[in-house]
Amino acid sequence: MDAGVEILPDDLTDPAVLRLLNEHVRALRGISPPESCHVLDPAALRQPGVAFWTAWRVGELAGCAALKQIDATHGEIKSMRTARAHLRQGIAAALLRHLLDEAQRRGYRRVSLETGSMDEFAPAQRLYASFGFVPCAPFGDYVDDPNSLFLTRALP
Repeated sequence: MDAGVEILPDDLTDPAVLRLLNEHVRALRGISPPESCHVLDPAALRQPGVAFWTAWRVGELAGCAALKQIDATHGEIKSMRTARAHLRQGIAAALLRHLLDEAQRRGYRRVSLETGSMDEFAPAQRLYASFGFVPCAPFGDYVDDPNSLFLTRALP
């Protein structure tokens, strides 16, 4: 884990966490057409099969991420968000490392994700590529969509 970053399971009740998630939902809905926006709101993140974590730096909310079980060997990364004050400080990388470690602990053989294909998503695309994610076909309930980029990574 990165120095100064603490990643904790979260129950989605802290007002600061809800503000960050609502900002995430608004931002993605503002970029992606409705049929291409696959963001989970707080209620969806509380569903069985979804685990949610927050990243904290010096007591301040720095980011969040979720891992959704697709099946016994396949997980999906959801709701990766870094708080504006902590952008480009390694929070997303720390969260992604945590999710990959958790996926391995659960025995998943693969972790996938959907992100936008537009320029606004280039930083996320670079992050995922740096962790070994590669393009793949739509998975789960997703369908081909020019506004979506589907990525996956095999786990040991």
